[in-house]
Amino acid sequence: MAIHHWRRIVLKVGSALIAPAADGCSTRYLLSIARFIAECREAGTEVVLVSSGSVAAGRSAISFTHQPLPINIKQAMAAVGQSRMMAIWAQLFDFDCAQILLTHDDLKDRRRYLNIDNTLRTLLANQVLPIVNENDTVATAELKVGDNDNLAALVAIVADADALLICSDIDGLYTANPRTDSSAQFIPLIPHITPDIYAMAGGSHHAIGTGGMLTKIQAADKATKAGIDTLIINGQDAAVFERLLKGEAAGSRFVRQLERISAKKHWILNTLKSRGALVLDAGAVLALQRKGASMLAKGIVTVTGQFEKGDAVQLTDSAGVMVAKGICQYSSHELQQIKGVHSQQINAILGYCSSEEVVHRDDLVRL
Repeated sequence: MAIHHWRRIVLKVGSALIAPAADGCSTRYLLSIARFIAECREAGTEVVLVSSGSVAAGRSAISFTHQPLPINIKQAMAAVGQSRMMAIWAQLFDFDCAQILLTHDDLKDRRRYLNIDNTLRTLLANQVLPIVNENDTVATAELKVGDNDNLAALVAIVADADALLICSDIDGLYTANPRTDSSAQFIPLIPHITPDIYAMAGGSHHAIGTGGMLTKIQAADKATKAGIDTLIINGQDAAVFERLLKGEAAGSRFVRQLERISAKKHWILNTLKSRGALVLDAGAVLALQRKGASMLAKGIVTVTGQFEKGDAVQLTDSAGVMVAKGICQYSSHELQQIKGVHSQQINAILGYCSSEEVVHRDDLVRL
């Protein structure tokens, strides 16, 4: 699948690539990855980078030799290593990078989820590369996603990505561990993730990595069910990135489940309770149904119900027929003041403009 077919990708790079010696960052494998990211952006494909490596990057600054590392030692190493890791990435690009640190609580909380979504969207719109990592400096076991493979899948869902690329230190999924079993066979295409696929996974062999093939399959399971193609590729092989840029097959591809709507839109449609409704004019209804447009204040005729920014609302036509449901960027009180006006007038009326869209198309499910 060619890069130009992907509007937005999430690329996950693990500690084994960032810190191959498990003690400090290295650009050994990062140069080809950075070039791939730059080429994707040149081709018009947006990239979100999920990068491990903060603990490994800060390891030399904290004196501790025993294994396993206690949580406070890991957090201290991560505190030092975050800036070191970001510095390594920043020196490889001639465009701006932004750091986003997340915990599991950030992703399950509806308002923080919306803020993450908005931040990613704004960064990408301004040609800034978002670099995401788990917030290891503050996260305890109950707050952690636990590994950056699954974090990358959750970020891909939040970002409404078309593809998730998980870099490994082997070519992809094998029937067994190729390092210990010479009969292990490479699997280039996985149409469905079954218990047999999970049975092929082993643990992590790397001193710093928190995941192995199991967490990569878990991540692929999450992403494909959300309508996102997922590839496990060898991040140590520069030729892999060349093949991807040419539209050639590389790594193990987990096929997205086409019968499912994205997990994010499934969440909006079936989990979030509607707190109000917006009655739209005929032009706005047509733009939603036929053009897949975002919902603007100009197309709103009537606002019903009491709701806050981040609440779900129904979008209806003049006859009261529901045509869509989405997450609203303004409260009902604010919308009463800006309904029917152009986006450029919002700031003059409210004194601020938190979003030009009342409901962004990424946060909207058409019916």
